[in-house]
Amino acid sequence: MPGGRLTQQERQQIALGLADDLPYAQIARRLDRPTSTITREVLRNGGPSGYRADLAHRATERRARRPRQPAPGRASPPARGHGRDSAAVREYEETFTTLFMQSGLPRIAAGVLTCLYTTDSGSLTAAELAERVEVSPASISKAIALLESQGLVVRERGEGRRERYVADGDVWYQSMIAAARSNAQLAETARQGVSLLGRDSPAGVRLENMARFLDFVGESIVRAAEQARELLSTDSAAT
Repeated sequence: MPGGRLTQQERQQIALGLADDLPYAQIARRLDRPTSTITREVLRNGGPSGYRADLAHRATERRARRPRQPAPGRASPPARGHGRDSAAVREYEETFTTLFMQSGLPRIAAGVLTCLYTTDSGSLTAAELAERVEVSPASISKAIALLESQGLVVRERGEGRRERYVADGDVWYQSMIAAARSNAQLAETARQGVSLLGRDSPAGVRLENMARFLDFVGESIVRAAEQARELLSTDSAAT
């Protein structure tokens, strides 16, 4: 499997694949590249609907020429410890971030979540996140607000007035419960439409089916989340 940067010809093949509505994995097989490479390439350069091979190639060349220097007063990104391969860890973090982006998170929020899950300390301050993700504190603040609204990050009081941000196991439970709550609200709104449009009308039948589907999915999510939480708690207590 080839490595190194994508060539302009490969980017043109990616654009053709996207135009044919091919999945990333199939495009990757055509180019004998990892699927994660294709996914990152597309998401960094306009997404599936906005990707252009020529613009993507020029953007990559500009990034390659630009010297990577830490901002004034900011230390270089911390080295990975425990004898880890820094390049391999970085590649893993980029893949993890890309998957979060595929699930719908913006790039910076996805990067923040990746940092919180891969740091040994288990929590980071806004300043530490800004350093690791290499963005401004204001961008971190917006990303944290989004992640908190989705139940993916929680705040902890640190030293002095500093807050630390955590993404632990229970965060996913809270996120699933929030998703179930959202499903329940959608189901309730759909049923209001049934009453308004008529239960026997085509629109009423469609909305009733929607409500029943969301009820079932929501209940299944809650049940699975409760079971997983109990199982993980039991495993933690056993160790």
